[in-house]
Amino acid sequence: MTTTKSVMKKLPEVTLAFWIMKIAATTLGETAGDLFAQTLKLGYFLTTIALFLVFVVTLVVQLRSSHYNPFFYWTVILSTSMAGTTMSDFMNRDASTKYLSNGATKLGWGPQGLGLGYPEGAAILVSILLLIFLGWKLSGMTFQITEIVSFRGEALFWSAILVSNTLGTSMGDFLSDSSGLGYLGGAALVTGLLLVLLALMKVPAVPNVLLFWIAFVLTRPLGATAGDFLTKPVAKGGLDLGTAGSSAVLLAILFGLMAYAHLQERRAGAVEPEGPEAEAVRPQRAGRP
Repeated sequence: MTTTKSVMKKLPEVTLAFWIMKIAATTLGETAGDLFAQTLKLGYFLTTIALFLVFVVTLVVQLRSSHYNPFFYWTVILSTSMAGTTMSDFMNRDASTKYLSNGATKLGWGPQGLGLGYPEGAAILVSILLLIFLGWKLSGMTFQITEIVSFRGEALFWSAILVSNTLGTSMGDFLSDSSGLGYLGGAALVTGLLLVLLALMKVPAVPNVLLFWIAFVLTRPLGATAGDFLTKPVAKGGLDLGTAGSSAVLLAILFGLMAYAHLQERRAGAVEPEGPEAEAVRPQRAGRP
């Protein structure tokens, strides 16, 4: 089995369907994280610990898998989105009534939040993410996700995913709560930036790998603002659909997309070319971001 074929079986190709699933997963991560931390009043501290453990379990399943499985891969993405939501909230928020709802005076057991604020929290997360990328660069391993072949490479990849989703939550909450743009305005701004990245893909001087990681970070605040728009009270500019109902609908959508991706993967595997024809096709696939 060639190296390229091994990678293609481990990670998904970056297509339009990939980005649709990413936005669905990050939106669900926002509503589900808020469901556990705020609606069920478990608090940011306890929920962060619980969801981080969920992330570890899903990550172990993904790392032990010998081939790309959409359910395994997107479950890890979802777990990083949920954990990232409460990690960001714990870092940036405090126990003031500004961040509490339904008359609550306290959320769960333990610290209520560090109260760093969105700019400070984002600065810390950006620094951590840059350190991960620096270590990744110094390791000599590729940033092309379709060419990651080692355990260490995957570990760096998922570390960057977890931090980027946490950073994206901070950015989304800042746009929604503190920038004055509101949920729809924040979503519109992020969508505009993503369209700029799409246009830059046509510029040869701009590496597609760089555009991929910027887009990966930006789709998280898009999901965060969309999730807040669905769940927050009408008085705050939301639709007040509730975290439970919104999470249930988004979970159904995401699982439907996972099932479709799994079906497509099985069909692709059934017609995977072998011999000289396969060797001609695989280098083209490996060059995708």
